[in-house]
Amino acid sequence: MSPDLEVPRANVPRQPTTVPTTLPRPHRFEIVLPAEVLIVLAALFLTLAANVDFFRAALRGRTATDPATWGWLLALAVAVTAVHTLLMALVAPRRLVRPVAAVLIVVAAAGSYFVHSFGVVLDPAMLRNVLHTDLHETRELLNPTLAVHLLLYAVLPLGVLWFVRMPTCSWRQAIVRRVGLVGVSLLALVGSVMAVFQPLAAFTRNHHEVRYLITPASLVYSTGRALVGDARAAVTTRKTLGADARPGAGWAARERPLVVLLVVGETARAANWGLNGYARQTTPRLAATAGLLNFADVQACGTSTEVSLPCMFSAQGRRHYDEDAIRGSESVLHLLARAGVAVHWRDNQSGCKGVCDGLPGDTVAVLNPPGLCGGGGCQDEGLMVDLDRRLAGVAAGPRQAAHLWVLHQIGNHGPAYAKRYPAAYRRFEPTCDSDDLQRCTREQIVNAYDNALLYTDHLLATAIERLRAQADRVDVALVYVSDHGESLGESGLYLHGMPWALAPKVQTQVPMVLWLSDSLYKAQGLAADCLAARARQPARHDHLFHTLLGLLDVRTALYEPAMDLAADCRGAPP
Repeated sequence: MSPDLEVPRANVPRQPTTVPTTLPRPHRFEIVLPAEVLIVLAALFLTLAANVDFFRAALRGRTATDPATWGWLLALAVAVTAVHTLLMALVAPRRLVRPVAAVLIVVAAAGSYFVHSFGVVLDPAMLRNVLHTDLHETRELLNPTLAVHLLLYAVLPLGVLWFVRMPTCSWRQAIVRRVGLVGVSLLALVGSVMAVFQPLAAFTRNHHEVRYLITPASLVYSTGRALVGDARAAVTTRKTLGADARPGAGWAARERPLVVLLVVGETARAANWGLNGYARQTTPRLAATAGLLNFADVQACGTSTEVSLPCMFSAQGRRHYDEDAIRGSESVLHLLARAGVAVHWRDNQSGCKGVCDGLPGDTVAVLNPPGLCGGGGCQDEGLMVDLDRRLAGVAAGPRQAAHLWVLHQIGNHGPAYAKRYPAAYRRFEPTCDSDDLQRCTREQIVNAYDNALLYTDHLLATAIERLRAQADRVDVALVYVSDHGESLGESGLYLHGMPWALAPKVQTQVPMVLWLSDSLYKAQGLAADCLAARARQPARHDHLFHTLLGLLDVRTALYEPAMDLAADCRGAPP
């Protein structure tokens, strides 16, 4: 066939050559809600599910039969819902509404659990404590009760949130709707506050801490405050404290080197301290220690380690409390080191909170003494693992040397009190052996707590014995004071960290003891009877700064003899 000839083709319809770019969407259950509606519903859920304790506190003293009570409750509910609506409306564009709502739901569920279970208040100090807690301590707070709570108040709501779809809209519509939502929320907030202004003003003036029960708004605010404070501290050079610090005249005349062993307790409360007259003898070995001075009325700087530790080593103390000034300044440890005192910090907890920054130190976990560490933590006896060797080294050194060794305990840190002591100190039974205090009776909790105090008694008595054994070659002293107390179910409160103004006495009153070798009494001209009389008078953390200066004979213009617990008992002031 000639290639020039063309064969006619049949008239067959042409098939489409393109493939559809979209496939039919599989059927899925959906809840279609505009972004602004979802924000309001999420805020309402947070108000009802996470703020039971806030409303309970707000209704305390009111009766259900009084119509004003219902008006008060409604106004507060509208205000709390408006606050959370504004929180989401101002930070979450349409695409981020679901993620932001999900995060707030989880945060609110966790926060409401700790508020309800332990009676804590989610203020900036508490959140700073949380942010600085180590992984081991955090694990102790995770328990089945928390898991069930999160399942009901976080996982299930998140499951509903998964099926929500928000329709798209133009950017103009989005702006109009968001501005409208913010405006209406502001009007609702202002209107609800004005409707109950007088009782609300009185309520917030007398119970200003209750605002930290509003969850999760208080968590967001307090976390922000804590992070800003940490960031500011990180870029701020600490103010030099006591630039004029120098050795006292007694250094040159010293016949022996000096060692002051400062044991910083954790969560020991004065109410359960055997030496203070507690119904149980939780301090049997200390009670039998000759020459021991017990201070029965001692007030702490704060109710958490994060507050108390920097405060008790500061020049301000609780008398002139200024958080920024305390965190922005060196501690008495830096001042003593500047004067020539050999300072060393040994930690068995979550750090010194800036008190020992830049100074020599170590941790029990790193030392890892045989038989004392395991399960993510170490027993406090690890703090003294090489005490005899260190004392022998000082005894062989120059007689003018002065040392301050700080031992920071894990002590009675809760809620896992039963983990703070070896089995040999399980004297009071039955005990709460769970991290979840909700699963234990109050008797079990108190028994475990008291057993931990027995172990601290053993630690301190053993330390004094070792110090006494070197007293013919080294002038030695032991000071023990706890950082704060603890609630063990009184008034429904557990653990610690309540705002200072509201904190019960069991969180602010702490044990303190002092022991000096005979040679140190003689070297400093101290009268034992005078010191014993001083121990029967009230004291507080504020005295520690000046008492250390006196014991270590360091001179500085910051020294206040009236705040030195031993000053009036010396033949001459340092």
